Amino acid sequence: MSATLQQLRNHLAGSELKPVYLIAGEEHLLVIEAADALRTRARELGYAEREILDVDQYFDWDALARAGAAMSLFASRRVIDLRLPTGKPGKDGGAAIVEFCENPPPDTVLLITSMQWSKKDNEGTAWCKAAEQAGFYVPVWPMRQDEFSTWLAQRMASRGLNPDRAAIAALADRVEGNSLAAAQEIDKLALLHGPAPLDAQTLEELVADSARYDVFKLVDAALGGDAARALRILAGLRGEGDAIPALMGMILYQLQMLARLAAAPNLTNALRSERMWDAREKFFRKVLGRAGPGHWEDCLVQAARVDRLSKGRGFGDAWVELERLLVMIARPDAGLRAAG
Repeated sequence: MSATLQQLRNHLAGSELKPVYLIAGEEHLLVIEAADALRTRARELGYAEREILDVDQYFDWDALARAGAAMSLFASRRVIDLRLPTGKPGKDGGAAIVEFCENPPPDTVLLITSMQWSKKDNEGTAWCKAAEQAGFYVPVWPMRQDEFSTWLAQRMASRGLNPDRAAIAALADRVEGNSLAAAQEIDKLALLHGPAPLDAQTLEELVADSARYDVFKLVDAALGGDAARALRILAGLRGEGDAIPALMGMILYQLQMLARLAAAPNLTNALRSERMWDAREKFFRKVLGRAGPGHWEDCLVQAARVDRLSKGRGFGDAWVELERLLVMIARPDAGLRAAG
């Protein structure tokens, strides 16, 4: 069945899990937290083994069938964690997922997660329908501005913060709808300010003073074409102890948005559908004028490489590849060669 995040939370309070879960959407933090909640509940119910399958262009889809057919080493329940970043498994992948969903192995849960998702391109596919019929399909759509403000207020309260409406609005303006970036700022505010009343001016001061460099400036510098400044900010973030996975959330969020906008037949309508803050629309129009859809897709491929390397998968230096990505974003004509 198709389900909301709240319905998924209610379901996980029960004692039985479905054989298949598909959790997908552009709200990365909400997808990540929903998947984490499922994994946690699975462990509590005795799903002690977990096999991770990262799908990239070289992925062998026979691995999914092999994982389903494999015997448990400890006679326990298992979770197969299939990570499908693009939401596009291709013909072979779609067939493999359908086959699994039509005959799921016992004592096994297949969790499929994707960070790129659209109703038009994904919901009508046979594999998505098969996953929905076999278990739970949880689409995580971008929040509207009013929904985002409500979510911010709830999350700030859950972290012990006591903001007024102006403080919530100020944080919403700063993170521009990015839930992952918002969560990071909220966690910092909880450490710096605690439960005392929080107004907009105090919030701005705390956020500004919490770090000399931040990922917002990093992304804006790269998108604005200033590669040298982007690399200086990255060096500052690295020196202050920031980890690459913490930086990639905002970078991926912006690149995926640019890829969607660049491929849209009507940019004005596409910008409206993204519910973009008015102050950012002019900036994004300028960014999009510097490169076509293919460039932003190439940037996403490089971002996926950075993400894999930062998690110890593959060979190479993740920081060097992140530098390459920033130069690629800032200088579409130079590509990866500029940072070599």
